[in-house]
Amino acid sequence: MIGPELGFEDTDHDDLLSGSSPWGMQWNAPHQFPLTESFKTDVVVVGCGVTGALVAEHLGALGYDVVAMDREKAGLGSTRASTAMLQWEIDASMTDLTHAYGFSQASLIYQRSLASVEGLANLVVGNRVACNFERRGSLYLAGGQSGLRELREELNLRHRAGLKGRLLTHRELSEEFGFDREAAILSPGSAQADPLLLCWSLLANAVTCGVRLFTADAKDFHDEGGHVVVETGGPYVIEAKHVVLATGYVMPHFVMPESHVVSSSFALATMPQDETGLWPHEHLIWEATDPYLYLRATADNRIVIGGEDERISDPVERDRMLPEKLKMLKDKLHRLLPDAKLDIAYGWCGAFGETADGLPFIGKVPGARNVYAAYGYGGNGITFSYLASRIVSQMMAGTYAQWFDLFAMDRPRQNL
Repeated sequence: MIGPELGFEDTDHDDLLSGSSPWGMQWNAPHQFPLTESFKTDVVVVGCGVTGALVAEHLGALGYDVVAMDREKAGLGSTRASTAMLQWEIDASMTDLTHAYGFSQASLIYQRSLASVEGLANLVVGNRVACNFERRGSLYLAGGQSGLRELREELNLRHRAGLKGRLLTHRELSEEFGFDREAAILSPGSAQADPLLLCWSLLANAVTCGVRLFTADAKDFHDEGGHVVVETGGPYVIEAKHVVLATGYVMPHFVMPESHVVSSSFALATMPQDETGLWPHEHLIWEATDPYLYLRATADNRIVIGGEDERISDPVERDRMLPEKLKMLKDKLHRLLPDAKLDIAYGWCGAFGETADGLPFIGKVPGARNVYAAYGYGGNGITFSYLASRIVSQMMAGTYAQWFDLFAMDRPRQNL
């Protein structure tokens, strides 16, 4: 199965994730209540993964009467499959975005992404969100068609946009990190977290702001007198002034954009490493290769390595590939870090949403009054989810900024 065939009506968590990931250990999800009546509210957030949690927490803190609903337990879908590399660097390079949209727009996109990571950091630290959050630099390794010359051009564009980073030659990279690659860009300003703890902690904070969490299935949405009526799988309906769709890689049929594609990604986490198994400063590592490759360390010194994406969305086919993909990731880890312990503690695979230009879908849903999209796709999913929570809240308040259009669902898009 290729493309966005995960149906909104019949996709469950087992379709989105297989295997086990190391997140959320010994924690419990916030309690979700059954829906027992119809009622009115300011905002309904559909989806209680990390995107829905960020949206619900922010709107609750702003004083809205908010309901967040999910037909399954919060966070146990695509959020549990995330590696939570909270980067401002985007899957689409500054070079590619400049070719597609011009330097001015590419610069704005990257600057907003950087500001989103910083905003998320301030939110986590300021509200004591328990999620093993740690600030990290990122190391972008040369690979594939991107060598020293291409990385130098990329860094020059970033510097022109006011973004920090420095180029490491093969010699510098080898001396500082022991990696045998032609070059790399080392950049400050990224972070990492436990994505499931982040989701659950944000929802717990949202509840203290008055947000109500329900287990309910949103079946249909229609406009009545300027309000959105959410029909559920039972006899009850919720009437809201605004609805925010944060349903991850599973979209209602009236939202689905043509350039949205669901792929499959694979990852493993090792047993805890000693110091010789990790790299200096434990920067986030990602490689300019196809298929994609990325690494991070966890709070308990495990190495998480992932990638090997396949353009399939069929869960059965994806699961069949898992053993071989884990072997391939293990081999790549050994080549990059020969001293690392290779014992696999966790291995998983899951759905992974992508767009033609590597950017999210955020803002008003075309043709649907008072319905907003919060879809943070690609390797920057959580970074974009934070951005979505802020854009949507401003739109609800009647505020508009021209740069919002960079992420609009109906924006003119280029294939990169």
